[in-house]
Amino acid sequence: MRYDEGCLAAHALNLIGDRWALLVVRELMFAPKRFRMIRAGMPGITASVLTGRLAQLAEVGVINHDERLGIYSLTDQGRGLLPVLEALCRWALIVPGHDPKRFISPSALVISMGVNLVADLASGDEKTAGLDFGSEAFELHLANGSMHSRSVSAPDASFILRGSGNQLAAAVYGKLPLDELIANGTVSADGDLDAAREFLALFCLEPQNQPAMA
Repeated sequence: MRYDEGCLAAHALNLIGDRWALLVVRELMFAPKRFRMIRAGMPGITASVLTGRLAQLAEVGVINHDERLGIYSLTDQGRGLLPVLEALCRWALIVPGHDPKRFISPSALVISMGVNLVADLASGDEKTAGLDFGSEAFELHLANGSMHSRSVSAPDASFILRGSGNQLAAAVYGKLPLDELIANGTVSADGDLDAAREFLALFCLEPQNQPAMA
């Protein structure tokens, strides 16, 4: 079923509005992946539904599929959906019902951190953080109040935090200090822990000030 309208939003939803479609895009936002790794970031999806969504997104030019290597990657159009995912994250902060204890994938956490960086606190600060989720790893470079994230095989950073998506989300957004999370085995850490504490203090799971509408 497709919307028979000239509305641009309807046109966009015809392409990427099916259930799970944007979450497939989320999982590919930072790096190409094989089918199994995509599904690992979306534990609620069945193999048949994921197969269908990948085919649909490839048909409309959002993803590429290297059949020889079995790897899926985003096209330029697909990467252009990052601001859409970020806008959805911001909107979700102002509506009730979000449960941060539910599963969160590494890619989901990294995208949310870009949204929930408190720019005023981060202004003038520059550092690179490493996040190691086991199956995936990222470098998060902070400069001039904004953050650039990239997938890496092994982070090269002043500190590296290790854990699952939910464990590292607890370090970023939770109430327990990093030292306590390390002591109770929730996360592990290497490197400059003072820098890690300063970095984690820059994020808040609350709506940030948005520019005023003209």
